[in-house]
Amino acid sequence: MSNNESPWLAFSGPNLGYVMEQYDLFLQSPEEVDSELVSLFQQYGAPTVSSSSPPSVNYSDSTIAPNNMDKIIRAIQLADAIRANGHLAASIYPLNDRPKEEEKVDPKTFGLTEQDLREVPVSLLISNAPGNITNGLQAIAHLKSVYTDKIAFEIAHVVNADERTWLQNKIEKGAIKENLTTQEKQELLKRLTQIEGFEKFIHRTFVGAKRFSIEGLDTLVVLIDELVRQSDKTNTKQVNIGMAHRGRLNVLTHVLNKPYEMMFADFAHVPNDSFLPKDGSLEVSKGWYGDVKYHSGASFRSQSGLTVKLAYNPSHLEVVSPIVTGQTRAAQETTGEAGYPVQDKNAAFAILIHGDAAFPGQGVVTELLNYSRVRGFQTGGSIHIIANNMIGFTTEYYDSRSTHYSSDPAKGFEVPVVHVNADDPEAVLAVAKFAHEYRQKFGKDIVIDLLGYRRYGHNEMDEPLVTNPTMYHIIHKHPTVREIYGQQLVDSKLLEQDDVKKLDESIFNGMQEAYDRVKELPSATAHEIVIPEAVLNGFPEIQTGVPENVLAKINEELLTWPTEFSPFKKLEKILKRRQEPFKGKGKLDWGHAETLAFATILQDGNSIRLTGQDAQRGTFSHRHLVMHDEVTGAELTPIHHISNSKASFVVHNSPLTEAAILGYEFGYNLEDNNSLSIWEAQYGDFANMAQVMFDNFISAARSKWGLKSGLVMLLPHAAEGQGPEHSSARLERYLQLAAENNWTVANLSSAANYYHILRRQAKMLKEEAIRPLLIVSPKSLLRHPLVGADVAELTTGQFNTIVEQPGLGANKKKVEKIVFASGKMAIDLADKVKDGAGYDHLHIVRVEQLYPFPAEKIQSILDRYPNVKELAWAQEEPQNMGSWSFALPYLLELANDKDVKYVGRIHRSSPAEGDGETYKVEQTRIIEEAVKSI
Repeated sequence: MSNNESPWLAFSGPNLGYVMEQYDLFLQSPEEVDSELVSLFQQYGAPTVSSSSPPSVNYSDSTIAPNNMDKIIRAIQLADAIRANGHLAASIYPLNDRPKEEEKVDPKTFGLTEQDLREVPVSLLISNAPGNITNGLQAIAHLKSVYTDKIAFEIAHVVNADERTWLQNKIEKGAIKENLTTQEKQELLKRLTQIEGFEKFIHRTFVGAKRFSIEGLDTLVVLIDELVRQSDKTNTKQVNIGMAHRGRLNVLTHVLNKPYEMMFADFAHVPNDSFLPKDGSLEVSKGWYGDVKYHSGASFRSQSGLTVKLAYNPSHLEVVSPIVTGQTRAAQETTGEAGYPVQDKNAAFAILIHGDAAFPGQGVVTELLNYSRVRGFQTGGSIHIIANNMIGFTTEYYDSRSTHYSSDPAKGFEVPVVHVNADDPEAVLAVAKFAHEYRQKFGKDIVIDLLGYRRYGHNEMDEPLVTNPTMYHIIHKHPTVREIYGQQLVDSKLLEQDDVKKLDESIFNGMQEAYDRVKELPSATAHEIVIPEAVLNGFPEIQTGVPENVLAKINEELLTWPTEFSPFKKLEKILKRRQEPFKGKGKLDWGHAETLAFATILQDGNSIRLTGQDAQRGTFSHRHLVMHDEVTGAELTPIHHISNSKASFVVHNSPLTEAAILGYEFGYNLEDNNSLSIWEAQYGDFANMAQVMFDNFISAARSKWGLKSGLVMLLPHAAEGQGPEHSSARLERYLQLAAENNWTVANLSSAANYYHILRRQAKMLKEEAIRPLLIVSPKSLLRHPLVGADVAELTTGQFNTIVEQPGLGANKKKVEKIVFASGKMAIDLADKVKDGAGYDHLHIVRVEQLYPFPAEKIQSILDRYPNVKELAWAQEEPQNMGSWSFALPYLLELANDKDVKYVGRIHRSSPAEGDGETYKVEQTRIIEEAVKSI
């Protein structure tokens, strides 16, 4: 029965008196009360007399005999069992190859006969039952019809009572199933014929070509179609779709409306540009290096103004989902005014399509579900579809997961789950409408488990009988959903068998005509790799200084808060010290320079979004962009209140998640190229957990798919004797991935340079040359005096890819050795040489930007020192890590006849020593070796 409705409402007179007597006995001696009645007392408490008029109940007698109470309780338990376990007995498997647990919903299991059920009032079993249900037997039959048919539900885990009641009422009123008109049924058959026909045409025309067919889950397209239609009704502006490779070509063709000619041209390896719709409704992008067709995406704009986007995605299955939710959040937000972004959850939503093996198997799915209702990352609910083939590659479900359903992980996050038989297209349509309505009403994720099969092997060259013979003997005999539905319409006298056949032939012939147009194109030559000039040329030198009076005003506004706000006193003193550099005392530290950079970027009109674990305060308590009232705990973001700000600013502390959050921010920046999106790792090595995002998206999205991103990543890096973990950001990985000006990798030693590189990145966001920025940011250097900046360094100038050590190199003829270093190593060396006295033989060059490597600027320095004999690269990381291996080829090319030498730790498997004293001894050796004369 409904979890919200008390069963006592149906009792009155002697029946209510009996129940009350039993409750009194229950309080004194519960062991003397019938166990079923005890369960009711424990669940619903004491019987009460309703102050309102008693409900209208359909039963013959005005009273219920006390000896019927046991049957009533068992009938209530049966009804609840159907709600909770009906899915286990439902007809949700097209191949009908799974046992049904019908005994869990069988009246006999509960010791009930049909006559027993007839005597039970309907209101005790279903609240607001349909009018044609007049007794308990009909009520149970109705519940079984809605919970054990081709659609099954799991909602018992939903904690919110109002939400659960809405779901239950919606299901039990029969409101989910809708009767289609004859025309709608015929249109549905036509769609199924197009979906199947596309796959059959490719199968016959391009024999053996990989396409990762949708067949067996054809109704996935029907499901997405309906979600798109529902979006038009709610005036949603954008639908973002994320999916892996299976079925992608069919979705591109039929949901994104990529013309058949374009798709067939891809299979024929000829250019498809001539078939791109001239009305601009379809947008596709390509990188110079390219990718396989079943990783491609597209954007389609319908005549109604709705935009549907399919995200570009490699074959790493689930990793695209956070990117799509990030894009969705960006599409929902308005960022053109100061303060927080304004979110409209109806403006966009995400459809995330998962594999049945991947949904429980890939941890990124759990990360995604975990942040789905977190304020900085929620999008008002994603609609998840498990494209359930009942197999993963060649692995059967019993080797694939520990749960009954692949959807089970979602239940831990109170996400409703709807299972639907993919061979029932009308049921699939109904579920799409239901899911969309739920998302609109509750702003939460919902999972649709679309249960089908995979007609062929993992790809079209596989022979699945080798590994899964039992399943595939059934599949080979199983009719397609088009055949099933066509026969259903014939049996219903809505079509003739000949109509179904002609429809199939007509659609196939239309595809043949499209392919004939493709064959008229000249044969393709090998794909020519042409990198855009803007990418090859890299970033220009941009002046990024800001007048001192502007900075001074910003600084004062940042340090002014409402009188009613009570900051933590110690923090207030720390922040107030930021007034001193503008009075000629001291320097701006790293966090101070960052805040001023952010403020000026907002004044320039670029919004900023910064996320990461503890990003508001900063891992090292250096940022404090969000303050908390010491008395009330209320939050204050001072940067919201600076004058002349033209864009929004937000910094969110993220869940303890790396891969999904980094992907989310990448997606956000793809969608909003006016936003300076920044992800900060708590420590640089935390990015290890997000390596798939770096490898598959951030480093290569431009060359594969033509996607431009200006995402900024801050990875705290450097060994301070604190042990191997949290020392290294694994800088070498990002340098190894560096090519074709795909991103900027910097290891800075100057707060001023940090200020300028942030401002440069913001100014380049909308330019063709834009690329991601990866900064291995400092820890101990955050407050180091040698890193601090004078105000004057922020008022003029630009980002410097190299910085020459002050005090060294004045006597050009005496310099015999030039040492190159970055980040903390450069500051350790600066600490050693002080003002340069006694080091005439030495010059130190800080390489602030490692990639693109500033070879020309280094060459100009070398040209100034005619007597240099040795170029040394100093680093604190082991020799097989850090930047040495990356820099070596550049140094060899620059050296001519000069020696090139490495100064640092030897090859190690671990990035740093575990003992602090050992670290100091080795670091001292490196510093001494670096600065000594030849």
